[in-house]
Amino acid sequence: MAVYHILVVHFPVALWLTAYLFIFFRTFSNSELAVRLQKAVWPLILLGSLAGAVAYALGLMIYPWSAITSSPLGRNHIMLATWTLSYWTVMGVLGYRYRRFLFVGAQRWITFILASIGALVVTITGTLGGSLTGTPSLVTKSLDLIGWNVYMTFYLPTWMIWLYFGGAVLLVLLGYAGRKSRG
Repeated sequence: MAVYHILVVHFPVALWLTAYLFIFFRTFSNSELAVRLQKAVWPLILLGSLAGAVAYALGLMIYPWSAITSSPLGRNHIMLATWTLSYWTVMGVLGYRYRRFLFVGAQRWITFILASIGALVVTITGTLGGSLTGTPSLVTKSLDLIGWNVYMTFYLPTWMIWLYFGGAVLLVLLGYAGRKSRG
């Protein structure tokens, strides 16, 4: 199963990161090409989510559950894979639903920031998977520099919990302000 997971997982990664590049291009450009690429973003994300669900299922079949969850690295990879699949699926559904508004005014920057978070989570998930196969990358070492030793810990650093809390409060306030401005 490991070979199939490794092969299949590259499809959602490629689709999601291509969508991210299109969002990046559209954020900084109003050209005709950027507007056309914007229309391809949501199908790319949703196809990536379908491929991601297949890769996730295959990944869960590689090791026995008791073996993979006894390793901090294995738990971290499963946790991040779950977050990645969930995050991009929600991005795809909400992005499709509100696609006409995502690059209007300040919303373009929110779209860009959310897509950047998604790209970062994909990168970290892939790095953890590579570390599981014995091929760590520079991202693994970078995570260690900010206090997350992926081989030894299974937790969120305190600063990350505060960041999540602050982000949640900010999103609620932005939603409230947007709702109030529309009447």
